[in-house]
Amino acid sequence: MKRNQYPALAARAGLWLRRALPAMLLCCATAAHAAGAPLAAEMAAGLKEEGLAGAVWSEVLPDGTVKVGASGLRDAAKQVPMQADTRVQVGSVGKVALALGVLRLVSEDRLTLDTPLQQVLPELALRNPWLASDPVRIRHLLAHTSGLDNARFWQAFSLHPAPDTPLADAFDGGGNLLRVRTRPGSRYAYSNMGYGLLGMVIEKVTGQPYERYLDAQLLQPLGMADSTFAFVTQMSTQAGTQADPRLAMGYFEHGVAQPAVPQYLRPAAQFTTTAADMGKLAQFLMGDGTLQGSQFIDLALMGALSEPAGTDAAQAGLAMGHGLALAVRDRHNVVGACHPGTAVGFRAMLCIYPEQDSAFFVAFNTDAEHADYERFNRLLLRDLELPLRAPAPRGTPAPTVENWQGVYLPSPGAMASMAWIDAVFGFTRVKWDGESLFLIPFQGEPRELEPVGGLLFRASDRSTASHVLMQEDGKHILSDGLRSYERASMLRMLVLWGSLALGAAGLLYVLLVGAYRAARRTLGRGDHLFVPLLSLLALLLPLPFFYFQSYLRLGDVTLASVLLALATGALPLAMAYGLARCWRSFGAAAETGTLAKWDWVALLAALQLLLVLAWWGLLPLRMWQL
Repeated sequence: MKRNQYPALAARAGLWLRRALPAMLLCCATAAHAAGAPLAAEMAAGLKEEGLAGAVWSEVLPDGTVKVGASGLRDAAKQVPMQADTRVQVGSVGKVALALGVLRLVSEDRLTLDTPLQQVLPELALRNPWLASDPVRIRHLLAHTSGLDNARFWQAFSLHPAPDTPLADAFDGGGNLLRVRTRPGSRYAYSNMGYGLLGMVIEKVTGQPYERYLDAQLLQPLGMADSTFAFVTQMSTQAGTQADPRLAMGYFEHGVAQPAVPQYLRPAAQFTTTAADMGKLAQFLMGDGTLQGSQFIDLALMGALSEPAGTDAAQAGLAMGHGLALAVRDRHNVVGACHPGTAVGFRAMLCIYPEQDSAFFVAFNTDAEHADYERFNRLLLRDLELPLRAPAPRGTPAPTVENWQGVYLPSPGAMASMAWIDAVFGFTRVKWDGESLFLIPFQGEPRELEPVGGLLFRASDRSTASHVLMQEDGKHILSDGLRSYERASMLRMLVLWGSLALGAAGLLYVLLVGAYRAARRTLGRGDHLFVPLLSLLALLLPLPFFYFQSYLRLGDVTLASVLLALATGALPLAMAYGLARCWRSFGAAAETGTLAKWDWVALLAALQLLLVLAWWGLLPLRMWQL
């Protein structure tokens, strides 16, 4: 809490000065300009401490001024400094601009928010069990409530697509690819596939590539001349019209450079811009939808950009969630509408605060898993001097809160193909102690939630209600507006955990006992563990090939991925073979010892887990189909 005291005092002091001393506005403006130096210094120090190459940022002030800044390196190999006008790639932040493009079509009556997707794209193999009453509509794609998966490995990690690969190629993955897993409109579930489909919708309605339409009909009117939806890469890695000398090089941990690559789902993550252009976009997002005196986007649509509506959580009273383009975020006691983004070698964040006529954008040309990017958001919030909200007071919880105790699973998870992993490793325990609700995830830190009234709760680092408990069709649901969890049967969870524990013990037995016998030269071809041990060791074969190939090829059919599929596919067959040898020799006097019985038990335990994984679609492990 001490960390937030200085920003609070600074915000209040700034407000008092602006209201009580209007005669000193000129002096204050000079001081504000000088304050840019400490911000730049702190940003530079943060980049160094977090191991990031460089950053650009912009701030929109209440008087309409847009301040831009830069720090660090645009190109670490050549020691080229980052400039305020350096172009960056912002990944999913581009979804905000694409959403505006769709809303422009709605404003022109060329589309409606309630238009069913299959009315525009009837060729899609969309599997929607709720089709009769709840088709997937344009609004669902914009708000990530369509019920579709986020993305498949082969859609996100592939070097096959070209800059002009047809968008339809991203959905050529079989009948289960576009399976709707929750009733459209009911729950938020982030979906890159949904925005890929919106790109196809734009192309179908306009009759031209979505990049060309949005560049001309959206970015140009907004004055974003340095931004584009088209594919752009670094000059140092590729010549031609797609190479840009102003584009920063992207990096991963330890300064590993990674040039831009084309993507299948490019409408969801392909956007190149500058800090100044993002300032212009933020100003428009906080406005009334007019450009040069004309209504560019309907006022009602502008109001829905960050207004969660229609989901079960919103109807239950939770204000946090995603609108048609932005998500309402409560961070550091400041509530705004934001959208993060990750591209190959880049991270970015856009946040607007319409009540204060303020906004910020920041982008980094390093995508590092362990860096604290949130520290830079705090710096920008402090520099904007946004007023902090007092935490909502504690309220009286509903008397039925204790009924929600139990184990909860993501519902839906990010990918249907990873459902077993979500169930076994992604669960969260919910506990009520009579005063507070505790969320205890298997992976991550526990969180304490205070009741603010009824079934609404507030996390300790939030100022407003952040979670809600619901009951739907007899199912107990926990939601924070951007994630939903459904209570699972304890019997089912015990079966899954028991299966995993037994299977892991069996595989470990095969590995250790088999290796021991091999070391003592007693592991002959006729040994029960001979073939199972070889199958486990075969899992090592793909590793060197994966090491030497780019991680961006994880979803491609490569020598590494084929070897992995063969090795994992052979595992259950090898265990079954060893088990059959045990069975055939079980009656022989030489094979009835205690050790032979343990072989039989271990192989059976390992086989059941492998069959469970096969049932859930994880064996054989074919990365190009995940």
